[in-house]
Amino acid sequence: MADLIPPPVVRRDPTGPVLPLVCDSPHSGTHYPPDFGAAVPLARLRQGEDTHVEALWAAAPEYGATLIAATFPRVYIDPNRSLEDLDPALLDAPWPEPLTPTEKTRIGKGLIWSRLDAQTPIYDRKLTVEEVRRRIDAYYRPYHAELERAVEERYARFGALWHLNLHSMPNDVYERLGMRSDHPLADFVLGDRDGTTCEPGFVALIEEALRDKGYTVARNDPYKGVQLIAQMGRPAEHRHSLQIEVRRPVYMDEATRERNADFDRVQADLTAVLASVAAYVRDRLPR
Repeated sequence: MADLIPPPVVRRDPTGPVLPLVCDSPHSGTHYPPDFGAAVPLARLRQGEDTHVEALWAAAPEYGATLIAATFPRVYIDPNRSLEDLDPALLDAPWPEPLTPTEKTRIGKGLIWSRLDAQTPIYDRKLTVEEVRRRIDAYYRPYHAELERAVEERYARFGALWHLNLHSMPNDVYERLGMRSDHPLADFVLGDRDGTTCEPGFVALIEEALRDKGYTVARNDPYKGVQLIAQMGRPAEHRHSLQIEVRRPVYMDEATRERNADFDRVQADLTAVLASVAAYVRDRLPR
């Protein structure tokens, strides 16, 4: 029997009292569409996954949150990039709309990834405009539509929103980014685009909750947050958006992508963090 093709996005609504809290995991998808046509082995492609992140935060609906997760991999199309962040050199014909490639595209990791690292191109061919359009229409747009739907439903009901954008990061991320650091990579990195997308108290609450569990925590180093929190985080409108990155060896084997012996403990710790987040949000609802 052929493998069933899952929907591009999965939404889990609250099982506890509803809160204006939305969590999304845009990069944990593990279903590789049959039209991918990559020239590198699946095991290498999987290095781009935030594997199991949606499972780490699976308790979110119990605490009133809506949990959104992509089922497709970011190396196929990345929902945390803008539609203009596309490399025209990847295409076999001109793109019909204006493009503004960013540094992410320059290193091969824009809307459509072109390489895994400087030595490893993903494709041995040009992509057609039509197949990129299909990826946008069948995967990118449905993800954004479901996330926006959840966000606007909660904001319309409560007049406020807190959004957690959930990721994981490779242990050698400084090297991958060509950065030098005088300290080890933290276990968790909280990104608020240098204080512009989220109220300080919310960031501080999560930082303290993680430190209380024994984890090291950094802010905006090396990740500040990208497309999703940039478009959602508008604190002046009571819309708060925070990116949370967890270092992959904390919960999984980076080589095999399997959960490690600490996975259950980390999941339980993050469930406790969610309880603190829910209490914070509940305290700020209109009386």
